[in-house]
Amino acid sequence: MKEKLFILIVDDNINFINRMEGLLNELDNIGRIDAASDYEKAVHLISKRTPDFLLLDINLPGRSGIEILKTIKKNGWQCEVIMVSNHTDEYYRNQCRELGARYFLDKSSEFGLVADIIGQRNSK
Repeated sequence: MKEKLFILIVDDNINFINRMEGLLNELDNIGRIDAASDYEKAVHLISKRTPDFLLLDINLPGRSGIEILKTIKKNGWQCEVIMVSNHTDEYYRNQCRELGARYFLDKSSEFGLVADIIGQRNSK
């Protein structure tokens, strides 16, 4: 039996969240999808139940997605982080990788790869 995954989407763009939920709900291995639009809500949700995958934007109101990565690393929370951002230059890519992000996707052109990455989790 395939494990059902818990996905947390952290982004302040409700249209992006809805689009991601639509793509992910088509996968067989998704058990639950939650969303947060800022640092405080995201950290609260992660501390209650660490997601299998975290879809994370850099630009958030207040504290950034990079601050969330730092908090995850500091607390030793284990989840696969997929950065999905419009800030795709090497500076951000390198910083996010150093802080534990496994994937870094361009929000405007590569968001569709999220479903492929997560869908492959239990297909092996």
